[in-house]
Amino acid sequence: MSKQRVVILGASDNPERYSHRALLLLRKHGHEVVPVHPKLTEIEGSAVVADLSATTGPVGTVTMYVGAAISNGLTEKLIALKPQRVIFNPGAENTALVAELEKAGIACEEACTLVLLNTGQF
Repeated sequence: MSKQRVVILGASDNPERYSHRALLLLRKHGHEVVPVHPKLTEIEGSAVVADLSATTGPVGTVTMYVGAAISNGLTEKLIALKPQRVIFNPGAENTALVAELEKAGIACEEACTLVLLNTGQF
């Protein structure tokens, strides 16, 4: 897939977190990253957006690193964002949200962003 703008929902400044590793790997692969976290302002030189609704412009992929307890409240914001697809990483699965997003014409995938990037399937 071509280079795209990727929103990382549940971004982290902790190098041990998979969302942090994904940010670095996405950038290494030439993608533009938009980290989203309510309390952080910067991660590895990338400006962090505090809320999904503050994200503007076209989005190719949203990669989810938050569980259903958080993502259940994001349905309308995700639909309004109109990403081409949403990747639900391990631990972020949410079948109810997938159903709503697919109903709105947004492709959903249960996969690991790191594996997709490392195997050329992103």
